Amino acid sequence: MSNLFTDPSDTLSRYGWTESLDHAFAEHREAGLEPARIARVDRGLCEAITGSGPVRAAFAVPHASDPLLMPCTGDWAALRPGREPRLVALLPRRGTIVRSSASRTSHGQVLAANVDTVVVAVSLAAPLDAARLERLLALAWDSSARPLVVLTKADLATDAAAVHAEASTLAPGVDVLVTSVTTGENIDVLTALLGGGTTVLLGSSGAGKSSLGNALLGDERLAVGEVRAQDGKGRHTTVRRELVPLPGGGVLIDTPGLRAISLYDAADGLEQVFAEIEELARNCRFGDCAHGTEPGCAVQAAIQAGELAERRLDSYRKLQRENAWAAARTDARLRGERTDRQKAITRHLRATYRFRDQQS
Repeated sequence: MSNLFTDPSDTLSRYGWTESLDHAFAEHREAGLEPARIARVDRGLCEAITGSGPVRAAFAVPHASDPLLMPCTGDWAALRPGREPRLVALLPRRGTIVRSSASRTSHGQVLAANVDTVVVAVSLAAPLDAARLERLLALAWDSSARPLVVLTKADLATDAAAVHAEASTLAPGVDVLVTSVTTGENIDVLTALLGGGTTVLLGSSGAGKSSLGNALLGDERLAVGEVRAQDGKGRHTTVRRELVPLPGGGVLIDTPGLRAISLYDAADGLEQVFAEIEELARNCRFGDCAHGTEPGCAVQAAIQAGELAERRLDSYRKLQRENAWAAARTDARLRGERTDRQKAITRHLRATYRFRDQQS
C-alpha cells in the first residue's frame, strides 16, 4: 500500500488518498474533474467524499451491461462538479471483492473496491460452518487483500479455544483472533492489526459485523439487530455497503450479511484457502492426479495417515467445480456479446450500403 498523501488541505487523505493516486488523477484534473471516493451507492445515486466534503452524485460512468463495471463502495472516481454532480470515470481498482451475482447469472458483483484488509467475521455463539468460512476466505484471498478471521461473541462461546483451533486449520496463513465487543476482548489487538488502509467486514447476518464495526469506530454508528437464539442467525440490519473513517486512521466498509456466497473466477483464492492440498499435490506421482484412486497420490496418503480431513478435499473439489462452471458461463456470455456486437456492425454496414446504392 502506498504512503498516504498527507497534504493538510486535502481531506481525502482521511479516506485513503495517496500520492500515487494524485499523480494518476492528473489527466482528469486537467479536464476540470475532481477526485472523490464512493462511500455509499443507493438506487442509481451515490454519496461521494470529495476534498470539500460529501456530495450526492449521479452516475455517468459507461458500464455497458456488466455489473462489474458499475461504481461501488470504495471506488475512487472522477467527479464533474456543479449543481448536479456526476461521476464520469472510475480510477483503476485494486483489492476488489467479487462474487457471482445473487441472480446466478454469469455476471460478477463487486462488493467493495480498493480494499487492504478483509475481516471475515464468524460468531462463536453458533456452530462453526466450515464450508461457509472456506467460501468467504476464497473471496478474500482472490481480492489480493489480506484476510483476517475474527471470531466474535467470545462471551457467548462454550469453547472458544476449540473453534479457534478449527478455524486456524481451515485458514492456513491467516491470523485468527477471538474477540468480544461486550467484554472488549482483543478489540485493541484488532485495531492494531488493521493498521490503517481500507478494511471491509464480511460475514453472515448475525455474525456481529456491525457491533464489531461500532467497537472499532468507538461510536454506535452502525445499526445492530437481534439474532435468533436457535441458530444464531440475524436479520439484515445493514442494508447497503457503507464506507466510514476510523478514528485511528483508515476507513471501514460494513456490508450486509451474505446469504449466497457464489464464487466468480476465484481460482487463485481457492489455491490459497486450500494451500495444504496444493502443497501435497506437488508430491503426487502424476502431474494430472485427480486425488482419487491413482497410485502414488500424496493427497490420499495424507488422508489415510490422518494428516488431512477427507471433508477438506471434498470441499476443495466442490468449490473447484463451482468455480469452473461460473468461468464457463462467463466465457459463453462474453462470446455471445462479441457475436451480438459483430451482428450489429454487419447490420449497420448493410444498411449503409443499401442507402448508398439507392443514392447512386
